[in-house]
Amino acid sequence: MNNDEDTQDRGILSVFDRRRWRARVGLSGVHFFLFAGLVVAGLGPVLWLAKAALTPTQDTLTEPMAIFPNGVDWENLTKAWTEVHVDQYFFNTIVLALGAWAVQLVVATTAGYALSVLKPRYAPVLNGAILATLFIPSVVLLVPLYLTILKPPLLGVSLLNNYWAVWLPTAANAFNILLVKRFFDNLPREVFEAARTDGAGPFRLFWSVVLPMSRPILGVLSVFAVIASWKDFLWPLLVLPNPAIQPLSVRLPTIQQSTELDVFLAALAISTLIPIILFLAFQRVFLKSAGLGGAVKG
Repeated sequence: MNNDEDTQDRGILSVFDRRRWRARVGLSGVHFFLFAGLVVAGLGPVLWLAKAALTPTQDTLTEPMAIFPNGVDWENLTKAWTEVHVDQYFFNTIVLALGAWAVQLVVATTAGYALSVLKPRYAPVLNGAILATLFIPSVVLLVPLYLTILKPPLLGVSLLNNYWAVWLPTAANAFNILLVKRFFDNLPREVFEAARTDGAGPFRLFWSVVLPMSRPILGVLSVFAVIASWKDFLWPLLVLPNPAIQPLSVRLPTIQQSTELDVFLAALAISTLIPIILFLAFQRVFLKSAGLGGAVKG
């Protein structure tokens, strides 16, 4: 018996057991029930929310699991979009998410490039300092960060009720920097040497060589940045006290008490659209690149 067969025999079922029809049927049944359970646990709440968004309040309260017992109420979406002003909060959330995505992408790629490709003498010390910040609880930083936003150095103007109060703290994300640096470490150095031989400077090397080779990690970073900004609640609540510029994550809990249940559920359903669409658009890149295996294909 060769090594491959020895390796296969170490599993729950051996090769001989898999050839028996009873074992195959039982294994297929287990796979089916596991898959069905994952679908129900993962998609069930989302599908129920989509159904409840189009169901009158009375039907949701009396028959929560029934599928449109008295028809579909499309006015819920219209009322949520206009009367509850979800359109305004939705726009605020998009602006916050796009700004957070842009600053995180710029800081993470440039910092990762400096630590991984340029490698100054103090790079190990800087890398250790960035790694050390991951062990600081985010709650501990709330007060000093808030005071910094209230009276930022050099500016002399408070950043409260300004989107930069949300964007700037998200830019200093140590996890993103180390993630990008890890990816850059796997890029082939021969390409960098060839570019330098052709006369490419640090900026040209970063813009024309490193970034085009880093599309997978940029996709992963984009998903992380947008979804984290989309669901962030505490920090926008602190630095954006003006309701007119608050995102959905802050406004939805506030309007819950004064909004009908069916309209509120419709607003919740609308708020989930962008994260779902974003994940579906980047799922292939995200799943292939999450493990950071293989920076460049041959």
